[in-house]
Amino acid sequence: MEIVASKIPGLRIIKPKVFGDNRGSFYESFSKQIFTVAGINDDFVQDNQSESKANVLRGLHFQTPPFAQAKLVRVTRGAVLDVAVDIRKGSPTYGLHETIILSAENNLQFYIPAGFAHGFVSLEDNTIFQYKCSNYYNKASEGCLLWNDPDLKIDWNVNNPLLSPKDLEGSLLKDFESPFLFQ
Repeated sequence: MEIVASKIPGLRIIKPKVFGDNRGSFYESFSKQIFTVAGINDDFVQDNQSESKANVLRGLHFQTPPFAQAKLVRVTRGAVLDVAVDIRKGSPTYGLHETIILSAENNLQFYIPAGFAHGFVSLEDNTIFQYKCSNYYNKASEGCLLWNDPDLKIDWNVNNPLLSPKDLEGSLLKDFESPFLFQ
């Protein structure tokens, strides 16, 4: 497994070593020991999974302190364009985003620490998206940035995405007062 830093401090791309033969394939998707060596010390306490049709857009979500969450995300069927937006006050990359294609084919994972808004758009029908969280979900602590905020300039590469009512009512970055501090 290789853990690579992204252009935004804190975000990491995880590239597993896949072993394949005539029976199929195997890879280690998580190793606390390897993550700790890479500086990822979160204690993941909850696993979540969603299944989405093509063009379903979920995000840009986050949980505020004291229920802030780091996430380790991956796709086990289909593909997504995954997006993380830096919302840490004082960060030199505040308001900037990183995108990555996660798919069942490439087996990549994306580590997103607390202090980022996260979302994805499904690129195929029946896409299964899985993620580990470092804290439990708390409805009163959930937040959402507007997926198409013009200040974020995210190219979701999709027209007319399928959205939940909550995602249609996200905040604009310019109106958002972040509770996260860059460290």
